[in-house]
Amino acid sequence: MSELREKEEQEVKEEGEEEGEEEEEENTDTNPEAGGGAAEKPPEDDRGPGSDEEEAQAAGLTSGEAGRVSSSDVQAAAEEAETQADLPDNSEQLREPQRAEDVGNSTATVKLVLVPEGHVMTVAFAIGLSIQELKRHLASELRVPAEVLQISLDGRLVEEQQSLMELGVRPHGSTRMEMSSTDPNTHPLRPLRPPEHDNMPDVITVRVQTDDGGFQEVVVEIERPPQQKAFLGGYRHRLTGAEYHHAAVQTLPKRRPDRGVVVFSRNTQTVELKSQTQQCPVSISTQMTGIGCYVSCMNDKLVAPGNYITADEYHDRRLRAVIRLQAFTRRWLAQQAVERLRRERDRRLAWLELQERRRREEKEEQLRDRRHRWLNPQRREDFTLLYHALEKWRREEEQRINSSLRGAERKAALCLLLEQETQLIAAIGCHRIAVQNNNYDKTVRNFLDKSAAPHQWRAADGRLIQMDSQHTIRARELRDLYNNISLSAVGQEQRLQVLMTLKHTVMEHECQVTRDMVDLIDREVDLMTRGVKAASLAGLRKRISTLFLQYIKTPAFNPEVAKLLKVPQNPSQLKNDMFLCHGCQRYLRSADFSSSASAHLSGQCRDCARLDNIARSRNDFSFYKNILRRLRANEQRLNEEAKIPFLLQVEDVRYLVEVVWTSRSALRAGSDLYNLVFVRWERQRDWSPWNCILLSKEETSAHLEVEDVHKAYEATFIRRIEHKHTLARRHFSQIPVMAEYLDSQPTAALGNQLISKPITMVTSKHATDTPPAH
Repeated sequence: MSELREKEEQEVKEEGEEEGEEEEEENTDTNPEAGGGAAEKPPEDDRGPGSDEEEAQAAGLTSGEAGRVSSSDVQAAAEEAETQADLPDNSEQLREPQRAEDVGNSTATVKLVLVPEGHVMTVAFAIGLSIQELKRHLASELRVPAEVLQISLDGRLVEEQQSLMELGVRPHGSTRMEMSSTDPNTHPLRPLRPPEHDNMPDVITVRVQTDDGGFQEVVVEIERPPQQKAFLGGYRHRLTGAEYHHAAVQTLPKRRPDRGVVVFSRNTQTVELKSQTQQCPVSISTQMTGIGCYVSCMNDKLVAPGNYITADEYHDRRLRAVIRLQAFTRRWLAQQAVERLRRERDRRLAWLELQERRRREEKEEQLRDRRHRWLNPQRREDFTLLYHALEKWRREEEQRINSSLRGAERKAALCLLLEQETQLIAAIGCHRIAVQNNNYDKTVRNFLDKSAAPHQWRAADGRLIQMDSQHTIRARELRDLYNNISLSAVGQEQRLQVLMTLKHTVMEHECQVTRDMVDLIDREVDLMTRGVKAASLAGLRKRISTLFLQYIKTPAFNPEVAKLLKVPQNPSQLKNDMFLCHGCQRYLRSADFSSSASAHLSGQCRDCARLDNIARSRNDFSFYKNILRRLRANEQRLNEEAKIPFLLQVEDVRYLVEVVWTSRSALRAGSDLYNLVFVRWERQRDWSPWNCILLSKEETSAHLEVEDVHKAYEATFIRRIEHKHTLARRHFSQIPVMAEYLDSQPTAALGNQLISKPITMVTSKHATDTPPAH
């Protein structure tokens, strides 16, 4: 029986070799162009023992399946060979289309270059399929219609009926083609997965080992599922710290064979304890020293029994060890807590020291600034401060004279004091005139620079855009000409050239100012030709500069200055904006009067009010200006939509400080006005005269940390603050602009206090021409 089987296997093998030779001859004769000729394909005899597995894999079988077919179905193949031995011609004719079908099912790697982007797509495709089917597959991948795709090979278009086999692509080979779109605007070719996001190729070639020991290369297409793979855990290396994750594969796990025993049950997970006595089957004895038998004791060891420890002693020792460990642990925790508290204390003390140093430096800066303003006054506020210091000195001297002297000596001392005060006032006046003369040129130059500045605005992208008009160019030319006229250290030829330019410029307009300027220019030119010194011409040149400045400020000659003049050129704008000043008896615009939150203008203009303050009270309002400026800055930082602090004026802040809060801090009664600030009484509500408190700068930081004022302060202090809020609410409720910000609940608690007469800082009587409210 075994000899018969061996004989059948030998016949099947010989028949397979004959079929391989016939197939090689047929491929050589029928397809000489595919793959570059028959010389490139190895002969059938040199393919090795793995050729059967390759043919099985080309037919859609894996190497393992091919191996199983070759080992288990040998007998069936032998029987089939015996039955077909009598029909050799028919069998060959039946096998030829089957071989062509197997070759057509073989896959090849197709690399497509997307034109014009240059992206490369790699696809594993059967060489027997047509180009039209390849277009359909690529159209579904790229999400474009198949009709717009064009595939070209070596620069020429490929017909849709042709297959990859007809184009010369060999099984398991590769080719490179170009693909473009006939309508790139509507249907551009873009890969759905950007190449920079995925470094894994689309197709890989794997070399596998067959059952007979040979190797075979298999083309594998990589599938990329859109879903995220599940995290299967992993482990971390203890020495290097590298992390390793369990990988998820696309193949199913190998199924374990069924052993017929249920291993996932409760019985297999439950252990049973059984007690059973056993007896040794062999009796063993111990040899001892006796008569006629000697056993050496050289290697014996003497064992002495130790102290016996009871269970209570053992547990008591463990309890003491646990208590000792707890004591050390608690000590360490206590040390950490103490160290943390120490760091917080040091940080708090450093912060307090920083705040104290900052307040001290700020106060010193204020004192230096005040001293500098006393010694070198430049602005009106500086002279007001100087007059305030003079009044303070006069009162102190007068109080000293009244307390120490009597009779004629007192009168003589008061006369001497009056004479000293007069001399000081005269000195301040002289210094003020000198400062005004020094600031005159600066004021004129600032005015000319504003009129000559180009128009500016911000674009949508944030860029600053500047534009010059004909008026700004004219203003710039007049400014440069005025600067040249005002120069003193110039030569005679340069001066004559500037005067001629000025003469031609002003002669463009005919008026009295231009005629006077032309006469003065001719006079200076005549005097310069006569050899008159420059010092003698200073007055004449000053007159020319003054007239030319008047010429520049005329809107008819310089239209750009119209927006900078205080008095508008249109008389209709002055109809409802002119008011009578009771001090100087002049009609002035509303901008020349000081206003308060009540929107009522005072009866005196700003100049008369300033002159009256210098002559009588000599008050310094810089304290209240600083308080108002600091209040607006703080509220602007806390709430950008704050309105009440910007409605208040200096007079309103002065009323709050002097009348409501009596110029003292609410907590420690500090009276240094340079150190007092207004803050919120309740932090959650916006600042208002009825939700504020006057504190020093040192007390402000502590008050702002209070969450609930009703829990932090005593009831007596809270009632005193609420009383001051009532006074402020009663005063500002009579102002229409401020009344709309009053809440209804406190107003109802006031009762009939809202009908009381208003408290005003103006004591002068209002005449019939009092400016109306705006």
